[in-house]
Parts: sequence; C-alpha cells; structure tokens
Amino acid sequence: MDSLSIFSLIIEAGIVVQFVMLVLVLMSIYSWTLILSKKKVLLDAQNDHKKFYTKYISGQDLSDLHVAIPKVRSARSSMESIFGAGYEEFSLNKAKTSQDKINNAERAFRSMNNTMNDELDVHYRGLSILAMIASSSPYIGLFGTVWGIMHSFIGLASVKQATIAIVAPGIAEALIATAFGLFAAIPATMAYNRLSSQVESIGNKYSSFIEELFVSFQR
Repeated sequence: MDSLSIFSLIIEAGIVVQFVMLVLVLMSIYSWTLILSKKKVLLDAQNDHKKFYTKYISGQDLSDLHVAIPKVRSARSSMESIFGAGYEEFSLNKAKTSQDKINNAERAFRSMNNTMNDELDVHYRGLSILAMIASSSPYIGLFGTVWGIMHSFIGLASVKQATIAIVAPGIAEALIATAFGLFAAIPATMAYNRLSSQVESIGNKYSSFIEELFVSFQR
C-alpha cells in the first residue's frame, strides 16, 4: 500500500477516528518538543556540574568561589545554587568552637540537600507528561481502531454479500489509528527511560558534591 492510499484512508476515515488521529499527532508533536527541550536542559546541567566542580577541586578558596557566583539566587545555575545555599548557611553563624563548626556544617548539609531536591524537581518537570503520553497513546489508538472496526461491521449489515474488498478499507482505516498510537508511544517511552536515568545520574553527582563540601566545612 503506497503513501497515497494511506493518505486517502486517513481522509476518508470516520470523524471519530480522524479525531483520534489528530489527538495522537498533537501528543506526538508535544512529546518531541518536550524531549528536545529536556535534553538541552540536562545537557546544560551536566556541563554546569563539570565546569563548577572543576573550579571547586582546583584548590580555590571557598570564599572566593562564593564571591564569583551571582548574588541573585534566581540567576544561579544548579551547582551555584547548591554551593551558595551551603556556604551561606555555614557562614551565617560564626563558629567559636569545634562543635559550632560541626553544627554549622550540618545545617549547611541540610540546606544543600533541600536545594538539590528543588533543582532535581526542575529537571524532572515534564517527564510525568512524557510518561503519560507513552502509556496512554496505545490505548487512545486502540479506541480509534475498535470504533472504526465496529462501524465497519455495522455497515456490513446493509450488504447482502460481504467480500474482502468491502471489509478491507474500513478495517485498514481503523488500524491506522493503532499505528498512530504506537508512533506516539514508542519514542515517548524510550525518551522517558533515557531522560529519567540522566536525571538520576545528575542527582548522584550533586549528592557526591554535597558530601565533599560537607567534609570541607567540617574541617
């Protein structure tokens, strides 16, 4: 079946099946937009971690590192936000004893973890929609298929002798809805799994950085 016949089947499909196809096309477009934008966000986050961590391990004084980050918190990157939250909490109260230093370090540790969770929430944002598209698209396509097949068989009631030439077009129209559903679901499923693992990897890097910084504060 060539592309022209497939296109004609879509045009000639029932209004419900066409509506299902349109919904699935819009879901597919939205999922690809989300995939590409989220891919860029996570790539920027990975580069940000690499860049800031390189400065951190270079031996630069923590106070100098803090001076170099933006003063406005909304202008900071994820790593700058985590570091800034910890350093500012640690420096909030001047330590007079070793126990004071430990207490300050523990407060900084909690502050950094809270900031990290906020940053990871931003990274995870949108992935739930991607998961919803991945899980619901096949069922939406199946609904279109069932509806199309049902109407095809209803139409056969007025035909004295059913032949494959009469049945095939209606069933073909209906099955296209399932194909649309799979077309939307498969990329969304693969992207969701891939992007989720990348966010988890970034979260592990943040956690390791926080642990290192916590030890530095204790010293």
